[in-house]
Amino acid sequence: MPDPTSFSAAVRARSSAAHSSSEGADFMTDLMRGRGSRDDYVALVVQHWFIYKALEAAAETMKADPVASAFVDDKLTRLPAIEADLDFLIGDGWRDQVEPLPTTARYVARIAEVGATWPGGFVAHHYTRYLGDLSGGLFIGKIMARQFGFETNGIGFYIFDEIADPSAFKDVYREQLDAVPWDAAERERVIDEVLLAYRFNTELFVDLATAKAAAAA
Repeated sequence: MPDPTSFSAAVRARSSAAHSSSEGADFMTDLMRGRGSRDDYVALVVQHWFIYKALEAAAETMKADPVASAFVDDKLTRLPAIEADLDFLIGDGWRDQVEPLPTTARYVARIAEVGATWPGGFVAHHYTRYLGDLSGGLFIGKIMARQFGFETNGIGFYIFDEIADPSAFKDVYREQLDAVPWDAAERERVIDEVLLAYRFNTELFVDLATAKAAAAA
């Protein structure tokens, strides 16, 4: 049974409200409930490409860090899957057609900053993205497949072929969090960064909704 006093439990408890807020953003709610379009989904995948490009570049840097390297696992790598999804969803030349939304640009800049200078900050963003992908993300992939008739093409981002048991993987990840040698002050900084990552995600959904409204006007 998980230790309710552990660091991973503290991260989870302290970020639960922010997580719920991010999940409940109107853009994502509409997409999940069948009120969004295929174009809305494609817009989300595009922004994911920028985010994971930054995160996985930071992971390459953090492979040299004695603490952060424990969290870097090739089984989590999402960028090739996202690029294959965009090949399918948009077609050849999509790289010349996409650009980051304002929140994505800020998000990417923050990931690049901490990914170069602060292992704890990198782990905060790594945790927020990948454990989310292995939790609600798996459910999102199934919903998108059903709504838009995808099989594997278009939702590869949500398919972790090399992780047979996501729950067990997440348990090990949390054990690694609990084992980090950070002091209390550093752990507080990491939790604050997790909250920032959730805020970026919520603000990204707002940007996506704004961009959609502008395109429809």
